[in-house]
Amino acid sequence: MRLLRIVPDDTKFDFMRFRRISFPLSAVLSVLAIVGYFTLGLNFGIDFIGGTLLEVQTKSGPADLGKIRTTLNALHLGDVQLQQFGGPSDVLIRIPQQAGGDEVQQQALAKVRNALGSDVEYRRVEVVGPRISNELLSYGTLGLMLAILGILIYLWFRFEWQFALGAMIANVHDLVLTIGFMSLTQIDFDLSSVAALLTILGYSLNDTVVIYDRIREMLRRYKRLSMFDLLNISVNATLSRSIITHVTVTLALLSLLIFGGPSIHSFSAAMTFGAVLVGSYTSIFIAAPILIYLGVGEGREAATETEPAEEAPAKPSPARR
Repeated sequence: MRLLRIVPDDTKFDFMRFRRISFPLSAVLSVLAIVGYFTLGLNFGIDFIGGTLLEVQTKSGPADLGKIRTTLNALHLGDVQLQQFGGPSDVLIRIPQQAGGDEVQQQALAKVRNALGSDVEYRRVEVVGPRISNELLSYGTLGLMLAILGILIYLWFRFEWQFALGAMIANVHDLVLTIGFMSLTQIDFDLSSVAALLTILGYSLNDTVVIYDRIREMLRRYKRLSMFDLLNISVNATLSRSIITHVTVTLALLSLLIFGGPSIHSFSAAMTFGAVLVGSYTSIFIAAPILIYLGVGEGREAATETEPAEEAPAKPSPARR
């Protein structure tokens, strides 16, 4: 029985020649993401700004958003937001944080319930106070920073400092572009979004470490192989594993994104963009070639033959350097 081969074992694609395109492209996208963050900002959810979130379903057919909005605006509760999701009868209602504390917020919730009456079924109700929301935002930011620091320390001991710095640049690149994506699309930034950013860190790190491990192995075995050819061979050697992993994760995330509902929509969207699209690109076109600019393999002879005891591996087609 023949085994399934998604990618041939002897791929010889020259990835390193695209570094002159990938680095300027990533720099431009990162700048745009930072500008977008400071101009558009993030659409903070109830978790971080406080307020009340209601998930309701109308009992008499499709929801009339205009009628519901008119009813709730008459209560003078501030900028009440409505969002239709899933089926035509499902509506998300966001009530902003009310001045006066938790008691006033509960009164606002009671007003909404009375105004909507028995025409809707309440599927989910969440109330978050301002103190809790501020603590969640602080702890979420702190957790993200500690995760980045922990990864840097781990890589510093696992590899040389150039590998640690290269992996961190690649991971920060993924986070910056993902935050830029969330600013542009204005999807909710809540606790599940923080979980998505932490998951993206781990996922991208795993993919990068696999490639770096192969590069380190090649550096020890082929001491006279040029750095360009060595990086190309290492990336090609892990290409089949990377594609199978990314395809599997993509199928799972698309299922969550389409059928998961609004409670995990921000998580699924951020993971699909940050881990699958950006992460796949970064590990091959950023994390590997950046080692050249960080001085890994400096002093190596620009020759393609190995030491007498080693046979040179197959090299990809030569690229202009």
